[in-house]
Amino acid sequence: MPPLAIHTGRALTPLAEIPDALILVEDGQIRSISPRSAMALPPGAQQLDARGLTAAPGFVDVHIHGAAGRDSMEATPEALGAIAGCVARHGTTSFVATTVSAGMAQTERSLESLAAAIRGQTANRATAAECLGIHLEGPFLSPARRGVHPAEHLIAPSPAALAKFLTAAEGFARILTLAPELAGAAETITAARAAGLVVAMGHTDATYSDAIRAIELGARHAAHVFNAMRPFSHRETGVIGAVLTDPRVTAEVIADGVHVDDPALRLLLAAKSAEQILLVSDGTAATEMPDGNYRLGSIEVTVAGGVCRNREGRIAGSTLTLDRAVRRMAGLGVPLAAAAQMASFNPARLLGIESRKGRLATGADADIVLFNEGLNVSRVFARGREVPL
Repeated sequence: MPPLAIHTGRALTPLAEIPDALILVEDGQIRSISPRSAMALPPGAQQLDARGLTAAPGFVDVHIHGAAGRDSMEATPEALGAIAGCVARHGTTSFVATTVSAGMAQTERSLESLAAAIRGQTANRATAAECLGIHLEGPFLSPARRGVHPAEHLIAPSPAALAKFLTAAEGFARILTLAPELAGAAETITAARAAGLVVAMGHTDATYSDAIRAIELGARHAAHVFNAMRPFSHRETGVIGAVLTDPRVTAEVIADGVHVDDPALRLLLAAKSAEQILLVSDGTAATEMPDGNYRLGSIEVTVAGGVCRNREGRIAGSTLTLDRAVRRMAGLGVPLAAAAQMASFNPARLLGIESRKGRLATGADADIVLFNEGLNVSRVFARGREVPL
């Protein structure tokens, strides 16, 4: 394919803003990016006039269970492809498929099949999001803060159980969420870090001191902050107190107006810098689908008014897409560049792939979102190829 020159009103890299920007794309990567006046077009380049739009990096969702009626734990190429195609239309060009607590044997089967589907996703890469790996959400979770994770499938953390999961995942495990106060958590955190996983604290009844011990061992992230966590108290601030005050920890948040009210989002923004907050969807199979009945792993969920709940009425994931999350943060007064950073560069950096994903820079994958003035997604490019919207 000939090079593609995208001329935008501005580009948010997102660490800097380039006015009147030209992004030159070739072979799926960004060949160069600079002000239009500073770049000469190569012969034969296709030109896209997008001067009325703003360019930002494609979003990276590190916590998503499903979309388009399909669930990650189906673990088939068809399910993964449907999820990848759906989220790409909303600007998410990379994601980490997230599991939900299930029996050991079922989890291992799902991980094996997910690994195979990820390895074979080449056919979907042209116009869909890229699955970067697997996020293990459970089964090492607190029964007291399990959310909708089935109580019968929760187990104590152990390096031995983790080793089985890692073997089944065949090198594609990227993130482990666990409750750090549980017996065996310390040894499991150490084993997970040795295996190169990001360790997140989540679904946890941890005290402040429990959380700090986990951070000292290498936990560096917090799953869906405020949700499925011991509530904050001025005398025992719990895990939330540790997350809000320790700069070593990044915090992901579900900014859908359901999981977290705006005052709590403002508190998070005041306590953490823009570099330490990640926007995630926690999306389920109900994403971009009508109200009705769906599955989250083995859990039956009902969606009404776009809100997912289980039979007990507990919130069960979301129908959020990251373009909506970016708009919500911008609506709270967050500069668009910072909101885009929370959805792109920050999650890529959490995974250690910020040289390739989550930024508009020479040599990075050509994952590009073009916003209109209303911050709606106008066009999306995934590794240099345009996504049909």
